[in-house]
Amino acid sequence: MAGNTGARRSQHERTRATTGALVAAARELFVGDGFAAASVDSICAGAGVTRGAFYHHFSNKEHVFREVYAAEQEKLAVIVRQAFQARRDPWDGVAAGCRRLLEASLEPAVRRITLVEAPAALGWSAMRDIQAGCKEQMRRGLAIAMEAGCIPDRPPAPATSLLYGGICESALDIARAPDQRAALEDSLAELELVLAGVAHRSAPGCAHTG
Repeated sequence: MAGNTGARRSQHERTRATTGALVAAARELFVGDGFAAASVDSICAGAGVTRGAFYHHFSNKEHVFREVYAAEQEKLAVIVRQAFQARRDPWDGVAAGCRRLLEASLEPAVRRITLVEAPAALGWSAMRDIQAGCKEQMRRGLAIAMEAGCIPDRPPAPATSLLYGGICESALDIARAPDQRAALEDSLAELELVLAGVAHRSAPGCAHTG
């Protein structure tokens, strides 16, 4: 029994190591060369595995890109959650998370994988499915802010869709802008006005008026 358990654990570790190497190699190529230019052979070469090993774990290049994209979404969820948790006031935390999500659009790897390559490689339906965790995180943040009385109570789902959808669209605009830094600053300024409206505040940083 112990020997079988050890063998299963060893096999599981080898599988994780192989898939991890393939995802890491694919990410590097997708960031550097783009999805279309990256080939299965180049991914295998970067990971140091055979084509047979690749197709044992992934059905095609789109499949491995999906894993890369999902990993990037998980990283974004972490940085947004950290921004939220760093603030004592839940609404300030939601606002900080929204800003951090927009700011991430300037990071080269995030921009290339999530904003430039993903729409063509995955399509909007698959992207939305993978983004569901990040969107749900925003919904929970809004719900917590409402429960704490930081913002007026309302159904959180519509507010979540409007905020999250607007931020994602703004991130796409920033990624494609000739001057990305200026586009980010303009978007952050507009975000403050939107958030003030959601909170019924007359201006960012002012006390509640409603």
